Amino acid sequence: MMTKDLEYWLRLSCLEGVKNTIKIDLITALGDAIKVYGASKEILIRAGFSKENYNTYYSENLKMEAKGIIDRCSKEKIKILRIIDEEYPEMLKYIPDPPILVYVLGTIPKTNCIAIVGSRKASGYGTETASKMAFNLVCSDITIVSGMARGIDTAAHNGALEAGGKTVAVLGSGLDVIYPPENKDLMKRITKSGAVISEYPPGTPPSTKNFPCRNRIISGMSLGTLVVEAGIKSGSLITAGCALEQGREVFAIPGNINCINSAGTNKLIKDGAKMVTDVEDVLEELNFGIAPLEKKRKSRRIKNNQLSQKERKIISILKIEDLYDEELSDRASIKLTELFEILLDLELKGLIKRSINGKFMLIT
Repeated sequence: MMTKDLEYWLRLSCLEGVKNTIKIDLITALGDAIKVYGASKEILIRAGFSKENYNTYYSENLKMEAKGIIDRCSKEKIKILRIIDEEYPEMLKYIPDPPILVYVLGTIPKTNCIAIVGSRKASGYGTETASKMAFNLVCSDITIVSGMARGIDTAAHNGALEAGGKTVAVLGSGLDVIYPPENKDLMKRITKSGAVISEYPPGTPPSTKNFPCRNRIISGMSLGTLVVEAGIKSGSLITAGCALEQGREVFAIPGNINCINSAGTNKLIKDGAKMVTDVEDVLEELNFGIAPLEKKRKSRRIKNNQLSQKERKIISILKIEDLYDEELSDRASIKLTELFEILLDLELKGLIKRSINGKFMLIT
């Protein structure tokens, strides 16, 4: 279902040269994407827009691009999920650079996910192992996430489907540009029980610059990433690196020391990745790994629930810039007498402080 404000989300999403975190902070602070569009030039420049970004944001070209995407997605039955939507992958919200929206064919499962990645030029050993690991993980009610590339990715998706489970493919192209083309039937099978997703709009061709960005979504959706077979320069090592940066688990299948395709996985193990020879190695690690992640997410929700609506509003505004109390009062539409009490409570909770120049700022 297309929401009324979707055009404004798409304007932000398609705006290049502005970090996703800046876009998300603006939406949080101002309330929604429409209000970001209606914000003053001064606010947008302070938030991180350049003058060029600002001009592009309000250009007719970007407006037509957003409307074109909506029309194309409607025809192709592609869903557009905003980061605030319930179906948007929950784990993905907590990575350092989440996409503000994703395009989806199918339905994203709500179960725990494990990513399985590896070489495109996989050996028989690699493809068999990837398929087996995916099959067995699915039997433990885990969804498999991969990139639908040739080799290990394809084997992982197939293994999950053979077990009657769910799998998610993350593409480095638009959802109407199937890559590799021979995986057209696989893509259809995936969407019947799981989903194929991308942060790139329809019509976007596969590109080498897209795949590293795609990899952060694969690992970002998952509790951990299992690298089955990878050379020393394999793109799957980028996915493993993303997982580490996101605070997620990294697993690796050991391989023949004389095989080029095993050099990357063996190095991961030497560098501290969990060595996996059986699906139980992953499940045992997750028995310890899931709890801290869930606990961390719960603690965030409890902290937000402890804040009043006005306190949350103050926090969102201060994410954009440090402000004097009079400025905060105007921006939040809260009388100064009431604002002083709110600011005191937030200071006591350790969330804000007054800087040396007298402005209020968030404690990071």
